[in-house]
Amino acid sequence: MKTFMIERYGDKTGVRAGEMPAPQMGADDVLVRIQAASVNPLDVKIRDGEFKAFLPYRLPLVLGNDLAGVVVRVGAAVTRFTMGDEVYARPDKDRIGTFAELIAVHQDDVALKPATLTMAEAASLPLVALASWQALVERARVQPGQKVLIHAGAGGLGSIAVQLAKQLGAHVAATASTDKVDVVKELGADVVIDYKTQDFETVLDGYDVVLDSLGGETLQKSLRVLKPGGQAIGLAGPPDAAFARELGANAILRLVMTALSFKTRRRAKRHGVTYSFLFMRASGDQLRELTTLVDAGKIRPVVDRVFPFDQTREAMEYVEEGRAKAGKVVVAMTWGAALPRTAGGDP
Repeated sequence: MKTFMIERYGDKTGVRAGEMPAPQMGADDVLVRIQAASVNPLDVKIRDGEFKAFLPYRLPLVLGNDLAGVVVRVGAAVTRFTMGDEVYARPDKDRIGTFAELIAVHQDDVALKPATLTMAEAASLPLVALASWQALVERARVQPGQKVLIHAGAGGLGSIAVQLAKQLGAHVAATASTDKVDVVKELGADVVIDYKTQDFETVLDGYDVVLDSLGGETLQKSLRVLKPGGQAIGLAGPPDAAFARELGANAILRLVMTALSFKTRRRAKRHGVTYSFLFMRASGDQLRELTTLVDAGKIRPVVDRVFPFDQTREAMEYVEEGRAKAGKVVVAMTWGAALPRTAGGDP
């Protein structure tokens, strides 16, 4: 099958088109013919080897972390889906590879595609929508009337997180560049901080939750806008011991992650707040919750640009260079070939 893959870490020119065997299926898997996949900063980080210490992928590796497509085969134990179903998913972290013609995904990680969305729109959602849900609903347990700050409010993650936080009844502030302020306001943010002309730390105070996808100095400042007992949830790191335990990491790696986040956690404690790292996980159940919101018009995807599949490397560079005006970048596949006979597993 056709794919975009890497054969070594750390070289953006190493992303190339290539042929790979069709995926083998387990009894609980669905085989999906991918029609669209979105590009995430995570794909760039994986390409560069930033996560190889705790995500030891075998090379060559097909990139891509979320998808929309059509089920073309189901495993013997699959009960939730049938052939022809239109679905979307973020595969488990150990089974990525959506820049491809086909992918086998565990049925628990898949949901029916929102009926109101195109394939490209649906493909833009899984990773960022799940990250937003797991941060705001599952971890922070945001309640009506609470104050939530979301950094990079016009980005792929931020554009969904702003909308979800509003649906949870929160007062939402977001940061954005000058040319994206109006976009973030349209998404529902109550306060938009133009980071080019304003310092959010001097404007905001008393927040319950900060969702930070930028890290570094932005994260350190975010600790100071939280009220006592507030939570900073970071998606750009540093990783912490709780994340290491989730991974089942060995003792040495747990110590390393504890050390990496030590200064941040110490600063948070001084301010009477907490910091935790979030690496989102696959969940078909949570996607179904989100589908309800999407089909009700409560959350809408924001798609900046759609690239053809043969320009996947260019799409990744577009994301890496920060050229998207708002929302997600999507790669669209137009597959005409018949389903390979080599696709593994029993029907």
